[in-house]
Amino acid sequence: MHRFLAGISMNKQPKLMSIPRMRDILEPYADEIGKRIYIDNHLAIVRGSADLLRLLIRQQPPFTFDDRRVGLIMGGEAITNINLVEKHLTAGMLVYIGPSSIVSPVRLSPDFEICGFGIPADFPLPFAPGQLPQAFNGQVRDFQLPASSADIATARHILDSLWHVVHQQDYNIQVVSSLIAAQMHHYDTLFRRYADQQQNTQTREQTIFDRFIQLVNQYAQHEHQIAFYAQKMCLTERYLGTIVRQASGVTAKEWIDRAIIVRVKVELRHTDKTVAQISEEMNFPNPSFFSKYFKRLTNMTPAEFREA
Repeated sequence: MHRFLAGISMNKQPKLMSIPRMRDILEPYADEIGKRIYIDNHLAIVRGSADLLRLLIRQQPPFTFDDRRVGLIMGGEAITNINLVEKHLTAGMLVYIGPSSIVSPVRLSPDFEICGFGIPADFPLPFAPGQLPQAFNGQVRDFQLPASSADIATARHILDSLWHVVHQQDYNIQVVSSLIAAQMHHYDTLFRRYADQQQNTQTREQTIFDRFIQLVNQYAQHEHQIAFYAQKMCLTERYLGTIVRQASGVTAKEWIDRAIIVRVKVELRHTDKTVAQISEEMNFPNPSFFSKYFKRLTNMTPAEFREA
């Protein structure tokens, strides 16, 4: 295994890393990395480089995204915390990170190399309303897929075409949109194929845990009790709690609390909402209860966290 470069843990509050913010960070390095990275107000493309990721790590992760990131690991390996779960990314993997995700690179090998693109959540895609491919319709917030050499080559060809188009003068946004849609269809096909394979090979316990984490990422902002998730999965609370603890070494309630606290920290750090507004949006009975809950899990009140 390659020697890893250490990153930053998930103990700090997430910072919004939008495409415009990335452009501002990378602007001083444009001459150095411009041949491998393209960023405008609506689109970011990385073409076989880890320079972007390494420069962003200097901004002290974790990060939260308000857009879609679609990538391909071309070389090396990385340990990254994505939406509460530590992931081992290796060469030959396809990666998707959706809006509202929380990401923190932990370790990168020196030869780590990635290519891909990022688009805002409202990027004009050629899909009818409600007809996004399954892998991108919000069913999951992120995924990582092993891919064959042929599948990798297809993904790379589409990305190379996208790179070529955006470097034409006054590029056609419809062509760009169509190429992005083609890549999404390609990833979606592999996502559904992989999901079918996993259902056939995973243990029941791991399948239950993975589904629980998906639901927590989707609903924790409003649903704080294990009963909701057990009902969604047609399981008893006791059985679900047992399976989650056996699979992860962490209680189901702690997973829910982690997701809630991460989202609250994002709201406190990156919005001007009052504590009362956040409390209501996060479905707490009142601001006082919310503040006590937050302090119990972070040792700070929401106001203290925001000031810090």
